[in-house]
Amino acid sequence: MEVKEITNRDVDFAKWYTDVCQKADLVDYSTVKGSMIIRPLGYAIWEQMVAVLDQKFKETGHENVQMPMFIPESLLNVEKEHVEGFAPEVAWVTYGGKEKLDERLCVRPTSEVLFCDHFKKIIHSYRDLPLLYNQWCTIVRWEKTTRPFLRSREILWQEGHTMHATAEDAKKETLQMLEIYKNFQEEYLAMPVITGKKTEKEKFAGAEETYTIEAMMYDGYALQNGTSHYFGNHFAKAFGIEFVNQDNKLATPYQTSWGTTTRMIGGLIMTHSDNNGLVLPPKIAPWKVIIIPIGDVSAKLTELEKSLKENHITYKVDNSNKTPGFKFAEAEVKGYPIRVELGARDLGQNQVTLVRRDTLEKTTVSFEDVLPTINILMDQMQKDMYDKAKKRRDSMIYQATTYEELKDIAATKPGFVKINWCGKSECEQKIKEDTTMKTRCLIEDEAVDGNCIVCGNKAITKVYVGKQY
Repeated sequence: MEVKEITNRDVDFAKWYTDVCQKADLVDYSTVKGSMIIRPLGYAIWEQMVAVLDQKFKETGHENVQMPMFIPESLLNVEKEHVEGFAPEVAWVTYGGKEKLDERLCVRPTSEVLFCDHFKKIIHSYRDLPLLYNQWCTIVRWEKTTRPFLRSREILWQEGHTMHATAEDAKKETLQMLEIYKNFQEEYLAMPVITGKKTEKEKFAGAEETYTIEAMMYDGYALQNGTSHYFGNHFAKAFGIEFVNQDNKLATPYQTSWGTTTRMIGGLIMTHSDNNGLVLPPKIAPWKVIIIPIGDVSAKLTELEKSLKENHITYKVDNSNKTPGFKFAEAEVKGYPIRVELGARDLGQNQVTLVRRDTLEKTTVSFEDVLPTINILMDQMQKDMYDKAKKRRDSMIYQATTYEELKDIAATKPGFVKINWCGKSECEQKIKEDTTMKTRCLIEDEAVDGNCIVCGNKAITKVYVGKQY
């Protein structure tokens, strides 16, 4: 494995991304068209994400459940707007063994209808609410064009589904989960994100309001990295879900759903990694340290391993018979945050070399200072990675005051563009057709003064637009 096998990201970003995914042993292509094999390092990163998010969900009162993989066609069709939104991507099962099924079964693209069918059976009184459920599972969406982690026919993901007695409680839940996603991505993934409400045209099928997490990748493209939906009681009415409220009257509950996927791994790669390979923020890296012994250092290696274990710092040791230079390059490709070069010659002077993966900066310390220095470097690296990504993101956010200016930016500059918008889908569609940019989210915390840059009518809001993955 050599660094030169990775395409330069400034020459061909798409090829660079695929190279990093494969050279870092994150994924492999499967004989099942459109599906990927997530290899141990890729899955270990996902496990880290699951562990942190799962704890955050449970701290806010959510419980994990497991729903069936298959949905009867009649159940999927209960909510027409919802099924129409997913129809082009649905995979169907028509045979069980050798027998043709009486009714087609959909392989779940999402689980709203399954949860509603269940909720109808278990919700009877206001005392049953709120119901705060979450599911870790796979879904299937028959994507035509796939790319590792970003788009796949079989997707590892998480989906929360909740029911509430009032609209106020459901809206509060929707925004709470959006904030949990935002904090997780910024604190753990070191990814600056923009959050906001989707336009009517871009919202989730069947939702009243969709809120989104929008991250900007190194190349200026947007990655939708999670969504939180407020459904009102639209689904509940369709499924006939009712409860006896505190006034002893029948009422319809209010619903939310929210989810994110292994797409976050793709976002990590495209935000932080470089031409040497994967770069992982220490807080989400499965193994924080890679130790590369050089010469006979067994006694000090044992001592260092003991110290790392006692301090709950995950690590690996490269004891292979490869050359040190090869090991260094391989460690960089796989993105270990801190490399410890444990050399016999250096140890003779009681010295150890530490290397930060993000900057490749070397630090020489005494053996006794290795552990505290690792902690200092990891904290600094986590902060620096976020700051660097935010600085780049902010440098690629523009403001267009005319339609010609928007088209010029779209043609010449990667990134997001702030514009005044009248709120009409016709103007939204024209932007997409003329520039391939789509609305990312509304900017509701900024005053609007002026006209829509597309049609010239009075603007009612500002909105971010950008090209997307």
